[in-house]
Amino acid sequence: MAQSLKDIRRRVASVRNIRKITQAMKMVAASRLRRAQARAEAARPYAAAVRGVLVRLAAGASGFQHPFLEERPLRSTLAVVVTSDRGLAGAYNANLTRAAQQLLRNKTAPQVLAVGRKGRDFFRRRQVRLAGEFLQIGDEARFSLASDLAREVTRLYVEGACDEVYLVYAQFVNALQSRPVSVRLLPLAGGDLAAEEGTGAAPGGEYIFEPDAGEVLERLLPHYIGILLYRALLESKASEQGARMAAMDNATKNAGEIIDRLTLTANRLRQAAITKEIAEIVGGANALQG
Repeated sequence: MAQSLKDIRRRVASVRNIRKITQAMKMVAASRLRRAQARAEAARPYAAAVRGVLVRLAAGASGFQHPFLEERPLRSTLAVVVTSDRGLAGAYNANLTRAAQQLLRNKTAPQVLAVGRKGRDFFRRRQVRLAGEFLQIGDEARFSLASDLAREVTRLYVEGACDEVYLVYAQFVNALQSRPVSVRLLPLAGGDLAAEEGTGAAPGGEYIFEPDAGEVLERLLPHYIGILLYRALLESKASEQGARMAAMDNATKNAGEIIDRLTLTANRLRQAAITKEIAEIVGGANALQG
């Protein structure tokens, strides 16, 4: 019985150490969440404004042709899947990989460009073709990473390695909620621009474009792809930190409940041992008296 009490006390000490770690991770995630949320929310108006200008340009540049705007026969579909490099974030990565699987289920020759180690490992285990990988993203999204990613995506699309590109990422809602989003990145059509989440109406008023609307559109389209990817990285980082904070909060609460149960069990065992010793002492005294 003494050994059992010792084992229980050892487990209590171990769980207490784990609770300290999860509490610290929760606080770190909460601190990072505040910064990531502010950056994600700050990027939304700019992305909406660029999208509004694109809508107006696409409407005014009659006869303009660009590879990013051309629909072509679908021989291969590429999904850019943004996940995290680390776990301990609840169902965050599982929800994203599930959304990507559903997107690619009925696509011809599907392939994945993995952003984050968790997505890379998931699709590699399932033998889905990987068109590339971007790992070690860090705790903050960088525009340089989005630019590199945009160059790789547009290269694959222009060279014909894929005929359409989808972007799968977690859209930040609040500290406790995010939702997987799948949007078509390429080719860009007027319907895609107008239907994307958060799109407002195109800015009103008349515009004069120099040298012309087609030239401006030529320069703006690659920039817009980079902006979409940068916004997805920002939203994903905020969502990841929120999911990690919630997961560590639940883990801390669960550790507290385990400690309470183990402590109660230890007290019962200790009380039983004391009761047994008292009974033995009383029995011995009675035997001596007899």
